Amino acid sequence: MRLEDLDYALPPELIAQEPAPERTAARLLVVTREPEGLAHETVAGLARLLRAGDLLILNDARVVPARVHGRRPSGGKLELLLLDECDDGEWEALVRGTPRVGERVHLPEASGTWTAALGEGRWRLRLEVPGTVSAWLERVGEVPLPPYIRRPAGPTAVDRERYQTTFARVPGAVAAPTAGLHFTPRLLAAAEAEGIGHAMLTLKVGPGTFLPLRGGDLETHRMAPERYALPAVTAARIEATRSAGGRVVAVGTTTVRALESAAAGGVLQAGEGEAALFIKPGHRFRAVDALLTNFHLPGTPLLALVAAFAGQAVMAAAYAEAVLQRYRFYSYGDAMLIT
Repeated sequence: MRLEDLDYALPPELIAQEPAPERTAARLLVVTREPEGLAHETVAGLARLLRAGDLLILNDARVVPARVHGRRPSGGKLELLLLDECDDGEWEALVRGTPRVGERVHLPEASGTWTAALGEGRWRLRLEVPGTVSAWLERVGEVPLPPYIRRPAGPTAVDRERYQTTFARVPGAVAAPTAGLHFTPRLLAAAEAEGIGHAMLTLKVGPGTFLPLRGGDLETHRMAPERYALPAVTAARIEATRSAGGRVVAVGTTTVRALESAAAGGVLQAGEGEAALFIKPGHRFRAVDALLTNFHLPGTPLLALVAAFAGQAVMAAAYAEAVLQRYRFYSYGDAMLIT
């Protein structure tokens, strides 16, 4: 596959700027590998599109309001996205602006000192906050909406709710596992009533997920690792589902990366680890039988993963149909089910 195979034309007005009125109201493009294998449904009808004995796997990572605005001593504006706490208590941040090593940064109710420049906008920072960093972020931080959601006033109170899955539990993600945004307790209960179960894992989504592929050579791209945890009970349910002839339906590309990383040795292994697989055409899927996912940006590892799962020609036809039928794209947009 070439990088240009992961490109497509998208009218800007199809990029969803707001969530749908209801989570399950999103449209759902159902994709199979058969000729004429495209159908138009809604997420609300998911239970009748799957089969009794199938198992939905969802990512329960919780998005942290990790975007904070600060200033340099000179008054210059900075925008920080706190990514992860380092072993020595410092923090890694993605920064928009021009800080300097050793310089102070003024933050709402807090301050810090830049200790190292890591390249590509990443910095290390020693924070000084009252109480815990997590509690401080809940008070002063913003929901880290993607940059293609352009609103003059920035994130709203609605985003605090809607840019978070209803089953989010484990804090640490800087972006939502967006396919999971469509699910409600009622939808999961409807699926259970049809014999379709669900189970959880955790993958803490980082910015490496969304970094574009550069240079045109997919062989040289390296994914930034993201931490995941696959509970033993979830692994056992997956094994039982497949033994009984059911399908493992991954909700989102983050779930796919966690499962395929856990199965990279040939057998699905419960526990914690790092997902660093770059899944592209040619990948042998060991743990996933069907995929529910949103529509993704051109030239990204997410689109390469979808091409690997559906086949590049099928994916291209599906995306062309979604554009033609004016589906809503990206984080707050519609979804597709690939079986």
